Amino acid sequence: MSENKSLQTTLVHTGYRAPEGFSALPMAVHHASTVVFDNVAAMRNRRWHGKGGYTYGLHGTPTTFTLEGRLAEIEGARHCVLTSSGLSALALVNFAFLKAGDHVLIPDNAYNPNRELGAWMSRDFGIAVDYYDPLIGVGIGALIRDNTRLIWTEAPGSISMEVPDIPAICQVARQRGVLTAIDNTWSAGLAFRAFEHGVDIVMQALTKYQSGGSDVLMGAVITRDQRLIEKLEYAHMRLGHGVSVEDAYLVLRSLSSLKLRFDAHDKSARKIAHWLQARPEIAKVLHPALPDCPGHETWKRDFTGAGGLFSVLFDKAYAEAQTDRFVDSLKLFKIGYSWGGAHSLCVPYRMPEIRKTWNEEGILVRFNIGLEEADDLIADILQALQQLNS
Repeated sequence: MSENKSLQTTLVHTGYRAPEGFSALPMAVHHASTVVFDNVAAMRNRRWHGKGGYTYGLHGTPTTFTLEGRLAEIEGARHCVLTSSGLSALALVNFAFLKAGDHVLIPDNAYNPNRELGAWMSRDFGIAVDYYDPLIGVGIGALIRDNTRLIWTEAPGSISMEVPDIPAICQVARQRGVLTAIDNTWSAGLAFRAFEHGVDIVMQALTKYQSGGSDVLMGAVITRDQRLIEKLEYAHMRLGHGVSVEDAYLVLRSLSSLKLRFDAHDKSARKIAHWLQARPEIAKVLHPALPDCPGHETWKRDFTGAGGLFSVLFDKAYAEAQTDRFVDSLKLFKIGYSWGGAHSLCVPYRMPEIRKTWNEEGILVRFNIGLEEADDLIADILQALQQLNS
């Protein structure tokens, strides 16, 4: 091509190339929709799956591949795909492994959007869905049918906090040839080593601890199994999942401090949970590290930490209007879903509306303990408790 290019063409086709050898601690942010090939042969020989090369921005850039690799390492796995949210990660697993006529089991304490997804699959896609007692353990075998293809678990339930016996469920599932998947968001892949306890597929909402800033929506699906990742990658491609590389960078930037933050959340949450145990307004503290929480012994056996999320049951003497007043009276705690960020959150739940079986008395309120000073959060809860009877 002539060196005498027009100014407009020069603006599009520059001859400048940055020198080699630049190295820095942060991961570079590689934006791309179009990926450029050296020649036609390279284009025709390149494959989008397997992460052996780059074909199109939707299938990954060095930024997203790096995040996937690091998330797999954290979980002790080999393969990972990113999705746009935690819910999209749940959906990816379902649509990768389920079809019309199949049966899936979901714990009754599952993250509510997973329940709603199950209802949609049952109503519109001909997939049979049953909800099981999260503390069922080996009893899960009685619910497995010939067409059962997938068993979801959640450890613990992200609202009611029951801790299931994951090894027992996985052992029975493996004997019956059924895949197991876990929503491992509560432990961030740090406090519960899912694959070491028999799980086939891990799902994470990176929106929570991995991001840590309450500003990113992202999910991940992780596995050790080559056969499973191939199915996941094909479903991922066909459903058109993609994530912003800017968001991927934000999560990458936060990973170095992940365990430090998780441990800080954990320390403050346990202090506050112990304090709440002694309060007359609280009937039960549903924190997996405390004896009142269903599945506490399983937590002691299988977990190494607890993070910042737990719930309480108010004494049955308090009506919903009073517990709503308590939540509205909090100053440092904000009202909002999610967890894992620096800011503490509080949400009341109407449990009979989101559980098929709920036998506990009293209004349930969930706390996410952020990175504020624990004594300041206790003082905030105390002044809000004093508003219950006002």
